[in-house]
Amino acid sequence: MSVRRLHPEQPESFAFTEENATYLRKVIARYPEGRQASAVIPALMVAQDQEGWVSQPAIEAVAKLLDMPDIRVLEVATFYTQFQLSPVGRKAHIQVCGTTPCRLRGADDIIAICKNRLAAHPFELSADGDFSWEEVECAGACVNAPMVTVGKDTYEDLTAETFNALIDGLAAGTPPAPGPQNGRFFSAPANGDTSLTDPALHDGSVVGKYRAFDREELTPTPPAAPAAAPAPAVAPAASAKPAAEKPIPKVVEAQGQADSEKVPDQYKPALLEAARDGKPDDLRLIWGVGSRLEELLHKLGVYHYDQIAGWNEMNLRWVDQHLGSFRGRALRDKWIEQSAKLATGWRPSDKDGDKPA
Repeated sequence: MSVRRLHPEQPESFAFTEENATYLRKVIARYPEGRQASAVIPALMVAQDQEGWVSQPAIEAVAKLLDMPDIRVLEVATFYTQFQLSPVGRKAHIQVCGTTPCRLRGADDIIAICKNRLAAHPFELSADGDFSWEEVECAGACVNAPMVTVGKDTYEDLTAETFNALIDGLAAGTPPAPGPQNGRFFSAPANGDTSLTDPALHDGSVVGKYRAFDREELTPTPPAAPAAAPAPAVAPAASAKPAAEKPIPKVVEAQGQADSEKVPDQYKPALLEAARDGKPDDLRLIWGVGSRLEELLHKLGVYHYDQIAGWNEMNLRWVDQHLGSFRGRALRDKWIEQSAKLATGWRPSDKDGDKPA
């Protein structure tokens, strides 16, 4: 580790603002009597957040607050590189990740811009005093490389163009929103989904949904107001042709689709109030059914293999759309065929783990 020393030019004094002092009193109170020194890192961070860097008067103020020798606080401040021991830019101190993934993805271009636009060397102030920069080790966003950290915000998926735009925004006081700068949602795949795209493998309710989110609206959208009741249908004239037979509804592949696409209740299978003789079949022997899904089936009124074996395809689809987050299991795992075999007394082998054909 490089030697870290205090800046040669120091302010005359330092004092916590009343707001910060109140906050630190709450932090210190978390520790047992005689252990107040445990709050040294939070106190130094508050001092740095207040002034932008940690000065010698700030170290002395922290030592007095925590009843510690000055040298002990100095040891902490000089050991951890998160503490800036020199003045930083008034508007931004930019930490550029220079670890291998970021280097491979263009961190060299970002560092070159820092040298050309801000200062020739790390920790130097720009000519106007508004900016400074440094190279840091892994900042934990390798999948979004290259990236920089400004204060508590990260800016990721940078290019030379978007990094220059970030500097312009910081200079003007209107920085872009933190996070990826190429439009993707956090670390979601940049080129679209490549796996788990089949709704039959899961409930399918969030496939591709991140693309519809606004970056600043990550909370669920409130439900829409109920639609007005439809007007009464007008009886057809006597000469009118009979209506075409309603087509069989298609399988519901994901939650949230329109009600018109759901299997109507006319296809609801015969369900039971309780298991016959109080002895339900072990539905967990159906491949893919666990305890939670068995409990859900019981709530629907499904207790026995012969019930499921007697369903037709539309009955199965009706049940499937009532399985919540397990939707798709009934169709994918062919419950009717499995249950028909289980109803004959067949059981999967514990030895080889066979599932019903």
